Amino acid sequence: MSDALLRRAEELDGDDRLAKIRDRFALDTSPDRPAGAAEVYLDGNSLGALPHGVAARLQDVVEREWGRLRIRSWDESGWWTAPERVGDRIAPLIGAAPGQVVVGDSTSVNVFKALVAAVRMAPDGRDEVLVDAATFPTDGYIAESAARMTGCTVRPVAAVDMAAEVGPRTAVALVNHVDYRTGRLHDLPGTTAAAHAAGALVVWDLCHSAGALPVRLDEHGVDLAVGCTYKYLNGGPGSPAYLYIRRDLQPRFDSPLPGWNSHTDPFGMRPHYAPADGVLRGRVGTPEILSMLALDAALEAWDGVAIEDVRHKSLALTDFFLECVAELVPDGLVESITPAEHALRGSQVSLRCRGAGEVMAALIERGVVGDFRRPDVLRFGFTPLYTRYVDALRAADTLADVLR
Repeated sequence: MSDALLRRAEELDGDDRLAKIRDRFALDTSPDRPAGAAEVYLDGNSLGALPHGVAARLQDVVEREWGRLRIRSWDESGWWTAPERVGDRIAPLIGAAPGQVVVGDSTSVNVFKALVAAVRMAPDGRDEVLVDAATFPTDGYIAESAARMTGCTVRPVAAVDMAAEVGPRTAVALVNHVDYRTGRLHDLPGTTAAAHAAGALVVWDLCHSAGALPVRLDEHGVDLAVGCTYKYLNGGPGSPAYLYIRRDLQPRFDSPLPGWNSHTDPFGMRPHYAPADGVLRGRVGTPEILSMLALDAALEAWDGVAIEDVRHKSLALTDFFLECVAELVPDGLVESITPAEHALRGSQVSLRCRGAGEVMAALIERGVVGDFRRPDVLRFGFTPLYTRYVDALRAADTLADVLR
């Protein structure tokens, strides 16, 4: 390991405005590893680390709210209003005012709700759904199903070309804010403006951007957005997703999954559906209380954190990691497919190399945890709330050692 890089990493960590936030997470600091160092966790873009407050909160939910209060907790413990309350905690992280985010269901279900509702809100005669051609596969599957149900056709388009491709037949475009494979950040303001100019709506998938960089949904007039909460928001495995519905679109939001929880009179048990007002229209069935309240506790880790500071550290971390890789890894063994330009980069670095699966397995064995995407991509996710510069250096140094 380079002494100069180590000194630089230690200086950067010493100046880190988010350094104390790391104490809010339960990270592996045990020294009993082959390399004699604690684990370096660079897979927060798949599953975020556990915030300290979650276990105690869940214990209270299970033992007191469920164990003793039981059915009374729907009112007395605020279970019934949790989807909107937790949604309002997420809202500042995605640039939304209160009353526009509801938590519940999976990302896939929320993509389906958003797409079908968008087609139903689109002007008459529009029968085309544009889909990011490099999208996470499930988004594409859901788009195909939504299109079949609404009499539309799906047209895959590269996200970078989406603004130019939206046209008079387009009802809605489904775009990933950050590409899950390469970490490329796409143009949310420009694409949204172009879609609106063409009379279309846009649904943004924020799974790889929320909690890693500023999103600013309200500022840019985004129509609908969805995202998971178990990556950079650290909500835990399978934690419920969220749905953003811009305030002025809420009266027109016609969900394809009308459930009793989104009924204007949910306990009236009426035979015909009448949607509730506001963002409640995004609800479907009974909320996932245990996982939702774990997410609620996890979001406390964001108290006092400015998303601009998170973005600053994210770019600095990924810059430093790329610098370390360039200096330590022998030439020609890896190639970054993540854009070098800050305006085009999310919060991960993806490196292409031969035998990527075996390389990642060796890294994990040595205490550096990232992940692998077939056929040849190593992904390293940098979560600014708990990743240090010395972690980035150790990851690059271990990668160099493995590749040698």
